[in-house]
Amino acid sequence: MTDAYGQVDADAFAADLSPFETLNEAGTADILLVCDHACNVLPVTYGTLGLDPELLSRHIAFDIGAADITRRMSKALDAPAVLSGYSRLLIDCNRQPGHVTSIPEISDGIEIPDNRGLDAAEVEHRQARYFRPFHGAVDAALKGFVARGVVPAYVAVHSFTPIMHGYERPWHVGILWNRDPRLAQPLIEALSEWPDVVVGENQPYSGRDSQGYSIHAHGGDRGIPNVLIEVRQDLVDTRHGAELWAARIGQTVAAVVRQEGPFEIEHY
Repeated sequence: MTDAYGQVDADAFAADLSPFETLNEAGTADILLVCDHACNVLPVTYGTLGLDPELLSRHIAFDIGAADITRRMSKALDAPAVLSGYSRLLIDCNRQPGHVTSIPEISDGIEIPDNRGLDAAEVEHRQARYFRPFHGAVDAALKGFVARGVVPAYVAVHSFTPIMHGYERPWHVGILWNRDPRLAQPLIEALSEWPDVVVGENQPYSGRDSQGYSIHAHGGDRGIPNVLIEVRQDLVDTRHGAELWAARIGQTVAAVVRQEGPFEIEHY
């Protein structure tokens, strides 16, 4: 294992693991961290989905560095976290079920052979075995906050490739949001104060895009303050980089939650 992320572990195909991982379930922070694209693991029964194994180390399979950032933030902030247990190529936990990108046949120009021409039974199997249990774990974590009378900040942690379709993305970090500004606006303002950081508002993707799922289903639809944070992958593709950005983002998120909270259920 090198310091860089994305190495394909032989154990990645050796067992059928849990579709989610929970961290720090008794954490005291009024924050829930969620990592929808945490890893590049595939169940043994699916092999590599017909791909060259090397491709599973690329951004098409997972959000490089995002899981490490999430783990570090969970520990530093004493915040509960839920991480996906399988590659987004199997089924994307941040896509609406049934959307063309939910089980992608093509990702960044690369065909996914074993995702082509799936019948309804296989689509339902992946939703039932991998998608719904992950989101059930997120629901359970949210119920834990409700049980102690807390409306948490829902923070989804992602990362994005620095080049897409030949375009070099200039942002270091992106703050994605839909209608609820309670976390996004103060986060944008605070992160923009860093002299060396270029912040994208609803860049490189938009929180208003209907294909997304996580912050809508668990945040906006419930009136819970929510935000999706994207960090550029070349900044966090080593443990040192992930440590630096986890500290930066974690400190900023904690400060915003202290400043803006306690929160109430509000629908925008």
